[in-house]
Amino acid sequence: MRRAKSKSLILKSSDGHRFVLSSVEGWDEFEVGEDITQNKRLMKHLAERRKGRKAIPLESVKAELGL
Repeated sequence: MRRAKSKSLILKSSDGHRFVLSSVEGWDEFEVGEDITQNKRLMKHLAERRKGRKAIPLESVKAELGL
């Protein structure tokens, strides 16, 4: 959890499923079961968090994960 405070993590379960763990600190209007892609305020919040961060190409992520 400490690592996820500063950057998003990809977690892999024992059966091979992958999950993203990312802090949503400062976001207090999130409801369980909500289609988060339709939540404009959350999408704006995430876009603000992304500003100034280096993007990682999908191919690099796939190579790192052995996909």
